[in-house]
Amino acid sequence: MIRDDIKAAQVAAMKAGDKESRAAISLIQAAIKNRDIELRTGDAPADDDMVVIEVLQKMVKQRRESIAMYEQGGRQELADVEKAEVAVIERFLPQTLTEDETKAAIEAIKAEIGASGMKDMGRVMAELKARHAAVLDMSKASGLVKAALV
Repeated sequence: MIRDDIKAAQVAAMKAGDKESRAAISLIQAAIKNRDIELRTGDAPADDDMVVIEVLQKMVKQRRESIAMYEQGGRQELADVEKAEVAVIERFLPQTLTEDETKAAIEAIKAEIGASGMKDMGRVMAELKARHAAVLDMSKASGLVKAALV
């Protein structure tokens, strides 16, 4: 489980005296804990790793947005801190699909559901997310789906 990997990395970072990794991993654990608290009111998720992956993907997205803003504002030192956090977070994410693999998955779904035009984009995206959400950058996939349906 990814949670176990994160806990093991926390212990390893503490033993190694790696303050930057330890701080980033603490942020990860706090975000996961917050998500767990949010989920207490609803149904328990079927796959715990999917919950953790969603949290990690959200954290990476937030940090990438921050990096862009810091770089536009001329604050490279803050952008570097965010980049270091992204590197730590991405260690726990599964390997994402390449662009070619993503295109192949889109074509398979397109053929399976009989998608022919832009009116079917929502159905293709929903199916793509259902099958490959853990290993796919959905923002990049959106552009690929749009290109495949034109």
